[in-house]
Amino acid sequence: MRQESMIPKMVQPTFDPGLTQQYAGVLKRMVNKDGRFNVRRVGSTWRDAHLYLFLINTSWTRFLLLIGVGFALVNTLFACLYAAFGLVHIRGAEATTPVQHFINVFFFSAHTLTTVGYGNMWPEGVVANSIAALEALVGLMLFAIATGLLFGRFSRPSARFGFSPTMIVAPYQETTSLQFRLVNRRPNNLLNLQARMLLMSVDLCEGKPSRKYDLLTLERAQVYFLPLTWTVVHPIDDKSPLFGLSAKDYERSQMEVIVILEAYDESFGQTIYSRYSYRYDEIIWGARFTQVFEVEESGDLVLEVGRVGELERVVLK
Repeated sequence: MRQESMIPKMVQPTFDPGLTQQYAGVLKRMVNKDGRFNVRRVGSTWRDAHLYLFLINTSWTRFLLLIGVGFALVNTLFACLYAAFGLVHIRGAEATTPVQHFINVFFFSAHTLTTVGYGNMWPEGVVANSIAALEALVGLMLFAIATGLLFGRFSRPSARFGFSPTMIVAPYQETTSLQFRLVNRRPNNLLNLQARMLLMSVDLCEGKPSRKYDLLTLERAQVYFLPLTWTVVHPIDDKSPLFGLSAKDYERSQMEVIVILEAYDESFGQTIYSRYSYRYDEIIWGARFTQVFEVEESGDLVLEVGRVGELERVVLK
C-alpha cells in the first residue's frame, strides 16, 4: 500500500484545440474574417517555401499578374540570348534601330515559347536554332505547369458561406441563447452540414492569465441540406460556460467564438471546411434574426442572400 501511494498520479491535461493556452497581452483575434489563423510565421527559409501551394492559394489577381510577369521575363531572357549571339541569325527580325530590332526578337521569342511559329521570323544557324529548340522545350514545360495550376484552382472545392456580421444573444425558450446565421452564397448543393462552436476566453490560472477553451453545446449541430439559411443556436442554460455572464464579462475575458463548419459538396464530390470567428465586441444583446425568405404566389421560395445578418431588437428576460 505504501509503495502504491508513492506512485505519482498523472495530471489530466486541460482541453486545448491547438491554439495554445499561453497568454501574453491582448490578442486581436485568433481567427481572421477570411478564415485564416492570426499567426505570422517568422524564421522560415527558402526551403520551407512551396511555390505550388502559394500559386494555388493566392488570389486570382495576383496569380494572373505573376503568370503575365513570368511570361514577359522568360521572353526577355531568351530575347537577350538571341541578341547576345547576334541578331543577324534571326531572319525577318531586321529593323532600322536597335530598339526595334530587340522588340522583333522579343516577339520571335514569344512565337517560339508558345510554339505558334507564324513563319515571318525564323532562326538561322546552329546557335540560333539551338536556343530556339531550348526555348520551345521550356515553353512546353511552363505551359504544362500553368495548365495544371489553372485546373487545380478551378477544380478545388471551396466554401462560400455567408455569415451574419454579428452574433446575437436572443431569447430561447425559458432562457437565452447565443446565435449566428449562415447561408450558402453559391448555387451548389451542400449536404450533411455540421457546425461546432468553440469558446475561447482568458481566465486567471495561479495568478497568471491563461486561455481557456470550451466546446459549446448546440441545439442542432447538423442539418442535412442548406437551400435556405441556418441559425446555429447555443442555449445559455445552467450547463453553459456563458451562464450568468454579462456583456462586461464577455469583454473582460476577451471572448472569441470560433465557428468550424464541415459539409459535403455535391458538385465536387468532396468534403469542404470553413472557419469564422466572432469577438465579444461583435455580439449584440437583445436581438433576433428576421426572416429572409418568402413564398411567391407560384409556390416558389425566394431567398434574399444579402439579408443574412438582418436583425430586429427584442427584450431579453
